[in-house]
Amino acid sequence: MLNTFEKLKSISFPKVMKKDIDTLQVNLGYRCNQRCVHCHVNAGPTRKEEMSADVIELLLQTLAKRKIKVLDLTGGAPEMHPQFCYLVKKARQLGVHVIDRCNLSILLEDGYKHMAEFMAQHQVEVVASLPCYLEENVDKQRGDGIFIKSISALQILNTLGYGRDEDLKLNLVYNPQGAQLPPAQAELEASYKDILKERYDIDFHQLFTITNVPIQRFGSTLLSQNKFNAYMDLLQKSFVAENLHHLMCRSLLSVDWQGYLYDCDFNQMLDLAIENKNKTKKHLRDIVNSDLDHNSVRVLGHCYACTAGQGSSCGGAL
Repeated sequence: MLNTFEKLKSISFPKVMKKDIDTLQVNLGYRCNQRCVHCHVNAGPTRKEEMSADVIELLLQTLAKRKIKVLDLTGGAPEMHPQFCYLVKKARQLGVHVIDRCNLSILLEDGYKHMAEFMAQHQVEVVASLPCYLEENVDKQRGDGIFIKSISALQILNTLGYGRDEDLKLNLVYNPQGAQLPPAQAELEASYKDILKERYDIDFHQLFTITNVPIQRFGSTLLSQNKFNAYMDLLQKSFVAENLHHLMCRSLLSVDWQGYLYDCDFNQMLDLAIENKNKTKKHLRDIVNSDLDHNSVRVLGHCYACTAGQGSSCGGAL
């Protein structure tokens, strides 16, 4: 797979500073039942990496001692981690709001069909990937048959109250099909809601539009198609300075499956870790009782993806 790191390293980006940290976004591992074209994690069924039981316990200690408000679980498919349910239960007992980044199809797989009901019982917010409301586009990006599975999973979630009950948040995620910016989030959300309701009787709360970041699998595709420079030009020409104030990396820490810390999930995939003074990687054990707020964020050219146009974050447009 082609790597965009050297190209991104040569592109300057404005300085960004941390503020108070209220969210830990945790990658539980790279194993996934899907292998999506746009995946910046390069996840898939054959990946073996997953967070150990010791790091899970350290994570829970960090949530308690740092009084973290939000635990945002991602992967791969986070539900495939053997301690997913344990982690969710313990975090909810601490009063932490838990988000599950769900690919939807996992809820139909043998061994995971109980997950939707489990998450409803513990009021886990579900943020589900559905890059289009058209079957052909979704299957092209995520694999044959994934659209129908996604629709079935959304209907299951609806029957449990997701998307209809304010305590059971169901938000969908849109990614562009290729090297372009997402359309206006509010307008696209209205279209999603109308079409999914009319055709499938599906309800959800919000649509998050997320710009494709030129790293890992998507970045490699850009390089192989000779589109990397054009895409970076688009991102840079679309830069909006106001978006700098609202970047998710300012109030979030990203944790990889080994427990090392990054400013965001994208930096994690570039191995652009937060550093100690001795230039070693910071780990969860380093911040249980220490302060990380107000440090500078490590930035490279890929950060333009989050500041282009309407802006982009794991919570949608900025």
